[in-house]
Amino acid sequence: MKKKWLSALTLAATVSVVAACGNDNEPNEGNTEGNNNNEATETQQEEPAEDNESANEVAMEGEEGAQPDMPEPDLEGIPDVVAEVNGEEISGEEFEATYSGQFQQMTMQMQMTGEEVDQEQLKAQTVEEMIGTELLIQEANSGGYDATEEDINETLDEIAAQSGMESQDQFLAALEDQGMDEEEVMSQVETQVKIDQLLASETGDAEPSDEELEQLYDEMVAQQEQMGGAEGEETEIPSFEEMKPELENHVQAEKEAEAAQTLVEDLREDADVTVHL
Repeated sequence: MKKKWLSALTLAATVSVVAACGNDNEPNEGNTEGNNNNEATETQQEEPAEDNESANEVAMEGEEGAQPDMPEPDLEGIPDVVAEVNGEEISGEEFEATYSGQFQQMTMQMQMTGEEVDQEQLKAQTVEEMIGTELLIQEANSGGYDATEEDINETLDEIAAQSGMESQDQFLAALEDQGMDEEEVMSQVETQVKIDQLLASETGDAEPSDEELEQLYDEMVAQQEQMGGAEGEETEIPSFEEMKPELENHVQAEKEAEAAQTLVEDLREDADVTVHL
């Protein structure tokens, strides 16, 4: 089993971003930006030449402000092998694919604050995450976990939905456009299923208690009320029973994340890890 599991999920996020950008640029009725631009053009045609010149300058400035040049990830000097984990190599090619996806997501998040991405810090964080993933993969593969076809299809459906795709076929087609064939994708999803099983065994089968769920629900209600108060609007909040399935998923996800972190820390202590980045 290959260790490109994390790269596949990063690519899934990239596919989602590409799809979103493509939808934004489509000239349809829902594209208010496109409609506004057309209205502005019609208005400018009715104005005197001097006013048109000033309006065009403002429009150009607005376009530049709305669509700044996206920074590029710094991939200079990435070695052929960025790390070795118990004799298994994490290649520079895998790192570049994963890092580029992480960089793109981070850049989009930080555009709101106007800050720049600390690429050296992000590179160190990315390689550590990939090392952690490799440790989990090795542990899952040695644990005798079995990924059934049903498990794989269910997980693939979840990843496709998270990527904004309507179906597995659409998701697989998008990945194929990025150079990944179906066999490779299914292999990576199988690995993820095994890791999910590993983490589930670490967290146990115990369901979250009603006390845990009610505490989380109260926190969410308080947050929603605070946001509604700040915006001057009343927010309709679903009842606890309506929210219960979502709350259970949230608590379970938190427990698995904590279990993953703890397990990686334990595995790292006994692992032979060399970082070349």
